[in-house]
Parts: sequence; C-alpha cells; structure tokens
Amino acid sequence: MADRTELLQGSLDLLILKTLRLGPMHGWGISKLIRQLSDEVLQVNQGSLYPALYRLEERGWIAARWEVSPEGRRVKVYSLTPEGRKQFAAERESWATFARAVERLLEAT
Repeated sequence: MADRTELLQGSLDLLILKTLRLGPMHGWGISKLIRQLSDEVLQVNQGSLYPALYRLEERGWIAARWEVSPEGRRVKVYSLTPEGRKQFAAERESWATFARAVERLLEAT
C-alpha cells in the first residue's frame, strides 16, 4: 500500500487552500484542522507544512501577517488571497477528475 505521507504530499496544497477557505489561521491550526476533518487519517508534519505555506505565499495564493495569540505569543496567520481562491477551484476540479479516473479503474472488471 502507498505510504499516506506520499499521498498527502501530492495533495497538500489543495488541503491547505481548502482549510484557509474556512478562515485565516496559523500553521498549527491548519495542521490540527486537517487532522480533525480527516478523522485523524491525515497528519501534516511541520517539515512538510511550513515549506508548503512558504511556497503558496510566494505564488501569491496565500498571504501572511503577524498577530498576537490569546496566550500573548506572536503567530503568523495565513489567509487565502483572491488568486488562491481561483487556484483552489482549479486544483479541486483537477483532484475530482483524478479521483474519478482512479475509481473507474478500481471498479473495472
């Protein structure tokens, strides 16, 4: 069976963009929400998450700003840009096409 980490890497940008469609959040919040919404199946480690966030920010799909958390710590909060919303729609459609193709193959007799 394919390693979940490898499968996750191929869809990490899509998952981050989807998570940020729900609202701005810091890196730990993104990781936690992906884990929660996937019923603990998908777990994004820090070594994968932050390079992906920096890459998405460089592409203009997300924006970051510093805020102070309720605990008084400075945290970098990420939000989706208009370009990121467009990219999410494109990646979601691409993922759906891929998933349908795999499902057809798996159902073949």
